[in-house]
Amino acid sequence: MAAQKLILVSGKRKKAIARAVIKSGNGIIKINKKILDIYEPAIWRLKLREPLLIAGDLSQKVDIDVTIRGGGVSGQTEAARLAIAKALIQFSKDKKLEKEFLAYDRHLLIADVRKRETRKPNTAGNARSKVQKSYR
Repeated sequence: MAAQKLILVSGKRKKAIARAVIKSGNGIIKINKKILDIYEPAIWRLKLREPLLIAGDLSQKVDIDVTIRGGGVSGQTEAARLAIAKALIQFSKDKKLEKEFLAYDRHLLIADVRKRETRKPNTAGNARSKVQKSYR
């Protein structure tokens, strides 16, 4: 029995980290052990489908299992989307597919490294607001 080709890829966005495991299969995509069709909210489900729609037939030949930790819904979805796209590229080794991903949206393959700015001491509320002072 031949060993099955398994590829592990990760994607990051803000505080969210997604790990995708891709192997040949029947087109089953799971996000945190749940099938993609029941991922909520629906708008983020559509964002997760983008790399699969661009890949076309390849997405029907592989099983992808994504585990996401940290962050909010938006960051988790963007991280998972990045991990899925990178996994599809590594699995297929197709330069044409890579160019299609980059042409559609650069963030399918290249991580957005922006993070939340940390809150500073002696400030009112968020990261950049300062306490007002009056001399009169």
